[in-house]
Amino acid sequence: MKVLIIGGCGFIGSHVVDRLLAQGMSLRVLDRRAEQFRPPLPGVEYVMCDLADTAQIYEALAGVDAVVHLASTTVPATSNLDPVSDIQGNLITMVRLLEVMRQAGVRKMVYLSSGGTVYGVPQSDPVREDHPLNPISSYGIVKVAIENYLFMEHKLHGLDYVALRASNPYGPRQGHTGIQGLIGTHLWRLARKEQIEVWGDGSVVRDFIHVGDLAELCHRALASGVSGNFNAGSGEGASVAEVVQKICTTVGGDVTPIYKPGRNFDVPRVVLDVSKAKRELGWQKTICLDQGIADTWAWVQEQVG
Repeated sequence: MKVLIIGGCGFIGSHVVDRLLAQGMSLRVLDRRAEQFRPPLPGVEYVMCDLADTAQIYEALAGVDAVVHLASTTVPATSNLDPVSDIQGNLITMVRLLEVMRQAGVRKMVYLSSGGTVYGVPQSDPVREDHPLNPISSYGIVKVAIENYLFMEHKLHGLDYVALRASNPYGPRQGHTGIQGLIGTHLWRLARKEQIEVWGDGSVVRDFIHVGDLAELCHRALASGVSGNFNAGSGEGASVAEVVQKICTTVGGDVTPIYKPGRNFDVPRVVLDVSKAKRELGWQKTICLDQGIADTWAWVQEQVG
């Protein structure tokens, strides 16, 4: 199988590349910039361009059997600042991509959606895939719209797709901008002897999934013959305060965060029910939160040192 990985030079994408290479797949990576933390990999074809460049997208799809789409121009914290840009950079580019894929005869896609935002404020715990979709951020609204276009393409034009509603991925190679990624941001700050910041009182609960487990789920989704939406999380919740405590244990010593006002787009608790992925894709997480934080801390120290 030859696979085009859109966003393959990013945090999650780099791990998906590793996983699919290990499975012997032929890979072409499309991204706007090279990987931040390592040089290009031998045997991987790289195409540097923007998703808005339809002509180059068509060329990148030549000879491809499937697409893994992991790219996003926004994160939940920034999407509400400019919803028009969010729509243009993500929804419109996806609709154009689906048209070009149809013209090129590529009929399989794995898409990275968002389990943390598409449901809005959950009415049940844990949250199953059939939960109502009531997002309260532009990021989540666009993800839901893209899922709907994937379903339409499936029904009308035979696209096989899996939308993975990922919770909060973390792990090695996560950047240190501080815009997204609670665990990575905290560990980078501590490695640089900086104080960490917590939005709200630390009671917000999230479901954290190690990027290695998410990459394996991408592989299983790609290899499967199923279509639909799947939660991608650990199935367990941890509060921000609990994560800070686990980081304290890993790093050694007390960590005193700076507490900042809570954000109105942060829902109080999201824990994903991942039984569908286990049942239909034969997948389950293998890396617990304590181990994952320790692995990530070891990697961050290597980068800072």
